[in-house]
Amino acid sequence: MWRCAGLRWGDGEAPVLVWEGGRRSPLARGKRVAFGVVEGGVRRCVGARGHACPLGVPVQGRSTGGRCEECARLDRAHSVAADTLADDPRPYRVYLAWFGPGMVKVGITGVERGSARLLEQGAVCFSWLGTGPLMAARRAEEVLRVGLGVPDRIPYGRKRGVRGALPGTEGERVAEIAELHARAVRLGGWPEALRAEPFRGVDHVREFGLDRAEAPAWEVVELVAGGAVGGELVAVAGPDLHLATSRGVVVLDTRLMTGWELVADPGGGGCEVPLRELGTGGGVQDGLF
Repeated sequence: MWRCAGLRWGDGEAPVLVWEGGRRSPLARGKRVAFGVVEGGVRRCVGARGHACPLGVPVQGRSTGGRCEECARLDRAHSVAADTLADDPRPYRVYLAWFGPGMVKVGITGVERGSARLLEQGAVCFSWLGTGPLMAARRAEEVLRVGLGVPDRIPYGRKRGVRGALPGTEGERVAEIAELHARAVRLGGWPEALRAEPFRGVDHVREFGLDRAEAPAWEVVELVAGGAVGGELVAVAGPDLHLATSRGVVVLDTRLMTGWELVADPGGGGCEVPLRELGTGGGVQDGLF
């Protein structure tokens, strides 16, 4: 049995699925992805910050966190996202990320991580805005969020909903963040400790494989005991695997895999788990099919 520890992106590296125990599965386009969920299995909390959940608490199949409330709290504690690392001496970058028309966010990431954070989020394209100490980056993020009217978070569901109908050229895709970058430079209130960076649009469409893949039609709602997922890998964007199946391209959020006991299914030819049409917000199919 295998237990998934999540999908990992590295700066300039291909994505891999990581398994408990340290095994890694490279995610090359055209690869066959097929696995089954153990019959009678229960999804259990994956723990926090490298430590197992002491109680092995069952968690909901639709949870993308895969953690119980206590482990989720511990995992978030002392994180940059929770604003609890004010004394972190490492340099940070502020960025603008674009996920589709009208869908831009501002955020920060550690300099040593390169573009890995943007790849993890499924950013179709991005540009750096500035570099400096953590708190200066945080202040700049807030100035830009208010001054540009852009959020600091965008739900994954919205990102998936537009991924199949992106503009066809890189110039069209980076145009929106180019305009926002120019507006950001003209804003007042930037922290003096933050060094501004010129606009340089980086496009991930080819890196994700979206330039060759058919538009996704379905998304996995949750894994279930006794269910199975199988298909040809045609794209990987953020935590999402795009799998070509007999029903069309199905998107599997790999965060739904954590906490389950999985087994190889080399003969798997379909997705025997609840699905819904992508972007419709419609109801979940009843049971397996």
